[in-house]
Amino acid sequence: MKELSHDRDCGQSCCLRVEKLSVKIGNDEILKNAELHVHCGELAALIGPNGAGKSTLLKAILGQRDYTGVIAFSQPGQRSKKPRIGYVPQSPSFDPSEPISVADLFACCMSRRPAFLGLSKSMRQTVKTCLQRVHGEDLIDKRVGTLSGGELQRVLLALALEPIPNILILDEPLSGVDVEGMNALMDMLDEIRKTYDLSILMTTHDFSMLPRYADQVALIDHTVVCKGTPQEVLSSEAFRRTFHMQGGSL
Repeated sequence: MKELSHDRDCGQSCCLRVEKLSVKIGNDEILKNAELHVHCGELAALIGPNGAGKSTLLKAILGQRDYTGVIAFSQPGQRSKKPRIGYVPQSPSFDPSEPISVADLFACCMSRRPAFLGLSKSMRQTVKTCLQRVHGEDLIDKRVGTLSGGELQRVLLALALEPIPNILILDEPLSGVDVEGMNALMDMLDEIRKTYDLSILMTTHDFSMLPRYADQVALIDHTVVCKGTPQEVLSSEAFRRTFHMQGGSL
């Protein structure tokens, strides 16, 4: 693995550290000796070809995949404390004919009260507060199956932010979102990480957004091939080789 200029000592800041992480599924080694270090307040992007292990790395961090190696989170004075992790999965789909509303979805996820009994006044206010974090309070009564890609991402993000996590993990959040929606979503993620001082780790195939928004990029191809600033990784020989490009950079 080639390490570029991003890596630095944690000092007294919180961080997520992945060391020598390997994942096998059956006889297939999906990841081998992957290394990653994300500091508090950073946005880190994982890029790489399909099937390279990006989603597998996220699932290992989430505890959804067995692995060998180390995944550690530290905060000053609280090194053994488990972090709160918010998670937005890749491209969930909802039937447009289903009558479930955004408010119903929140009620199913956050309350023991059956959604068909309706929301209590306090729960409805809680849902509004959650949606306000993503500037989506006007979506509360919309049917989930009729939401645009960008609107659905806002709703899922609002769910992932309750309660406010230490780390927010997003798997391909820009998938199915138009260009205007991509810019709005990335602006919102930038606002959220600064407002709540949380780390964001996301996978993406859209490299155009990285120089503006990402603090670091890790190129994954069954290991971390290289990592550094967006400019460093996107102009690297490893990037050109992985994506079969001939010279130049994005």
